[in-house]
Amino acid sequence: MIAENTIQKVVIVGGGSAGWMTAAALSKFIKNQYTSVQLIESEQIGTISVGEATIPPINTFNQLLGIDENEFVKATKATFKLGIEFTNWSKIGQSYMHPFGEFGQDIEAVKFYQFWLKLRSQQDMPYIDQYSLSAVAAKMGKFTKPGNDPRAVMSSLAYAFHFDATLYAKYLRTYSEKRGVQRTEGRVVDVNLRSEDGFIRSLTLEGGQIIEGDLFIDCSGFRALLIEGALKTGYEDWSHWLPCDRAVALPTSLKDEDNPAPLPYTRAIAHSAGWQWRIPLQHRTGNGHVFCSSYMSDQEATDILLNNVDGTPTAEPRILKFTTGRRKKFWNKNCVTIGLSGGFMEPLESTALHLIQAGISKLIALFPDKTFNPVERAEYNKLTCMQFDQIRDFLILHYQATQRDDSDFWNYVRTMDVPDTLASKIELFRSKGRIFRFEDELFGVSNWLAVLLGQGIYPQNWDPMVDTFDMDAVKNNLDGMQDIIRKTAEHMPTHQAYIDRFCAAK
Repeated sequence: MIAENTIQKVVIVGGGSAGWMTAAALSKFIKNQYTSVQLIESEQIGTISVGEATIPPINTFNQLLGIDENEFVKATKATFKLGIEFTNWSKIGQSYMHPFGEFGQDIEAVKFYQFWLKLRSQQDMPYIDQYSLSAVAAKMGKFTKPGNDPRAVMSSLAYAFHFDATLYAKYLRTYSEKRGVQRTEGRVVDVNLRSEDGFIRSLTLEGGQIIEGDLFIDCSGFRALLIEGALKTGYEDWSHWLPCDRAVALPTSLKDEDNPAPLPYTRAIAHSAGWQWRIPLQHRTGNGHVFCSSYMSDQEATDILLNNVDGTPTAEPRILKFTTGRRKKFWNKNCVTIGLSGGFMEPLESTALHLIQAGISKLIALFPDKTFNPVERAEYNKLTCMQFDQIRDFLILHYQATQRDDSDFWNYVRTMDVPDTLASKIELFRSKGRIFRFEDELFGVSNWLAVLLGQGIYPQNWDPMVDTFDMDAVKNNLDGMQDIIRKTAEHMPTHQAYIDRFCAAK
């Protein structure tokens, strides 16, 4: 028997990655036989689909849905991703890799990199990415699946994907509809609120159809039809810290003489007023130039992109406009916002799909009834705002920690004030290299370490616990780690060979 306050109708507004990821998860995990899910989208409204780079938690999402990885890779024409290469960020001509997975192996509960810091102060040492299997394999163009034995170096490998976002949404639509999600073609023209409390009662579509619901999920992208258009929730603008406000996107052919196979990593190449992405898929390369319109025109940005792509353009460049920031609430009344309607942070660390995934998982964990307990809404908002703020700080680090002074843009971001939360994290690292992960912070020690060192921030000292070890023995240990990582990577198949064997798209 259905409980009086059970949510009986969930209405999702908008498709794309956000809408269909939400629909897929709800169709998988809501098994009470009473709650239906309806998704409204319009073929007339385009989606922001420029190719997606992801981070390792996407594996957890796909596994929870029971998705076969090889089938998913084929369907989305995906490639594998072992990290991100950053070029020209600290200095022009300098590159570093932010790899997935850990660096080295801790020794008696002391962080590996602390030993590396001390040895580096005493002698020439290989750069820290030589102790990361993901980094070494990425530079060799290699890929295979991680091992399960935690004692083996293969278990340290971590990976994500590059895939076609439009094909991913299509794949999840099929998944969702097989599990009972109802898709309605239509354009929302009006949002009807209850007079007594301001909650959303129903939606009116262009043809006059009325869609009622109990819980509404806004996946309408930058338009934010429900969370902002109807509920006036408010937006926190972060342009003063992350001033890039536009991107020009351009797909190109993958195969040419200079680019014979897709690389197993994303590339982020800094330019005079922003940066360029390169995301290799099986059938094309996704390219884009994120820039600040206060320092560069749309045409200048487009010209820079056209002059710095591999392959032949397969479509016309298109300009995307955005304001970096987030909603003041992600759950307001009986509406939850997921995806771009909730906030935007440039794709510098490939966090867009993860924020969708995190929003969905929190919604399922705090799934309401018709009373919409304010305590549950407050908890959802607190956790989601905190995660956005933590990712914001990590992105700001890339801009603020630079030695570039070749343009007004870089002079601004290098000298700007940063949030106190970021400033304290940098100062703690500068002292003795200490990094701590707070709450359910997305980026951990190895992530912060890769970017801090890659951007040229080195600590003045190291953890005093290191001084209690025999450094000759430690050096031998590190040499052994580096050797086995290199040999393991050498014996891995190439990225292309792995795809060809297991998951090549038709």
